[in-house]
Amino acid sequence: MNMQESSLKKLYVEELKDLYSAETQLLKAIPKMAKAASSDELRQGFEEHLRQTEEHVRRLETICKELGESPKGKKCVGMEGLIEEGKELIEENDESAELDAGLISAAQHVEHYEIAGYGCVRTYAKLLGESRAVALLEKTLQEEKETDVKLTELAEQINLEALEREDEEGSTQKKRGQKQMKRSATA
Repeated sequence: MNMQESSLKKLYVEELKDLYSAETQLLKAIPKMAKAASSDELRQGFEEHLRQTEEHVRRLETICKELGESPKGKKCVGMEGLIEEGKELIEENDESAELDAGLISAAQHVEHYEIAGYGCVRTYAKLLGESRAVALLEKTLQEEKETDVKLTELAEQINLEALEREDEEGSTQKKRGQKQMKRSATA
């Protein structure tokens, strides 16, 4: 193996470990997001993504085993930050439609991070002639993209609900203010 291939393989293995760390962190975070969701459809989407994430972990373990490498040993700080942002969102927001809209946004940040990561490692695998890994990584990449599309579709519905609720609450508060002004004027 020449120097360039050796460097690329080292980067490839490091990125696989990073993705493995990201996916294993998600195994703990997704159930919390599902529990926080008020929309049944969103909750089901999180539950489905949890099953996919379990499969993504298995695929990464398979690829690393075939390379003679352990997938462990690296902490994905990017995913750690994204998960922390989602956790803060849950702690700070108790309005169901607004929280669901925020959960979708947090989940899409995660998906875009994963799409970028899987796109890179798939390309590395292709350059290194790792055809089995390419197929597994491509499958995961497509699943991540499909999840992102589903989240966008859910967002269109849930964000509208959040906006309508905000309009209703604003209208109710405006009416209360008008009633108080009338009472003050007649007193």
